[in-house]
Amino acid sequence: MYDSYRPHPLLAQVPLTVSPFINLPTSVTLPYTYKSVPSSLPPSVTIDPNSPDGKARYVVSPSGEHAAHPDDVLAACHSLEQHLNQARANAEQAINTWKEAIKQRELAEKRRLAPGWLDREEKLLQPSRTNTSPDANGDAPTSLLDSSSPDQGSSQLPTMVPHNDGEELDRAFGGLGVK
Repeated sequence: MYDSYRPHPLLAQVPLTVSPFINLPTSVTLPYTYKSVPSSLPPSVTIDPNSPDGKARYVVSPSGEHAAHPDDVLAACHSLEQHLNQARANAEQAINTWKEAIKQRELAEKRRLAPGWLDREEKLLQPSRTNTSPDANGDAPTSLLDSSSPDQGSSQLPTMVPHNDGEELDRAFGGLGVK
């Protein structure tokens, strides 16, 4: 058997040098407040005795008043995302309805001004006759284009007076008194 107090024969052949730069470790002195490790483990941090579902609430707010499990935080984020998507869809639908109403009002105004123009492809407007009360003579009023004699149609219209261009310029810019 080998003696434990005697060096190993191979290690005895290696010369041993001591370096002044190497400090060997010394024993540590324990403080007076040192407490030994308990023999039993503390209860798990991941199991909350206050919550019945067994989820540990280890995500704590900075104030320390609120705590939640990551699954609860994730579920709240998903519900917020769904709410925001629904609100965005409702807003887009309201805007589209509003734009469509504006377009319909403009189309109705255009149809009021030019009926039939937007409804057909040929884009040809035709005048329509209106039923008016007959004249004292019993004849229906005739159109200017329907009159056979030039005097008959022209008696109802105001006469156009030819005007002098110089007089119009004098009216617009004032008379210069040049004669």
